[in-house]
Amino acid sequence: MTTPLVTILDDEPAIRTMLADALEDAGFRTMCFGRAREFEAALQKHTPDVCLVDLSLPDTDGLTVVHRLALEQGASVIIISGRAQVQDRVTGLELGADDYIIKPFDPLEVVARVRARLRGGKAVTQTSNTAKFNGWTAHFNAYTLIDDGGDATPFSHAEGEVLRLFLDSPKRLITRTQMQESLGGAASESFDRAMDVRISRLRTKLREDPKNPQLIKTIYGAGYIFLGDVSWS
Repeated sequence: MTTPLVTILDDEPAIRTMLADALEDAGFRTMCFGRAREFEAALQKHTPDVCLVDLSLPDTDGLTVVHRLALEQGASVIIISGRAQVQDRVTGLELGADDYIIKPFDPLEVVARVRARLRGGKAVTQTSNTAKFNGWTAHFNAYTLIDDGGDATPFSHAEGEVLRLFLDSPKRLITRTQMQESLGGAASESFDRAMDVRISRLRTKLREDPKNPQLIKTIYGAGYIFLGDVSWS
């Protein structure tokens, strides 16, 4: 099995070195970058499993990088940032990040979060990459939803994890605990908020009425049920 590759995009050399040392000691391969331009050029040749991205970069806003990664790459994206405001965390998650770690942090926590993201990816049992449901086709290789008229809507890696979890278990209650176990997150208010953001964005992309969704139903105090008729191909 190929050793997972973790990329580190941060303009502080000391942080890059600290994270790379901790991750390599834990058995991961790493590549480090101080600028978004260098990082995005490397993506043409390398496919990371997890991307660690700082928001304060010298040549662009890290949120722009996060958004592009979420839409164009199959990697998990973890933000590492000194921005501790709630709105920054919410924005990062809305743009497609899988997790958000606030500086200063213990590098062992980052290693644990990376492992959790990789476990979450392995937890999916469905091997097909295309699902049809209620007039929609979800292409997980292309991170795209196609409606019955042929119009395409992209979704992020983080949104795709939740959508696939629903499509793997239609018409069955999925609790928050089951989501946390399947997607590799740590049980916390931050994880719950991340799930709320992803489900809200999925409902919007599926053109659900936010006051009366027909596909992704909230069962208050219990979890969610996906009510679509799903077929995989």
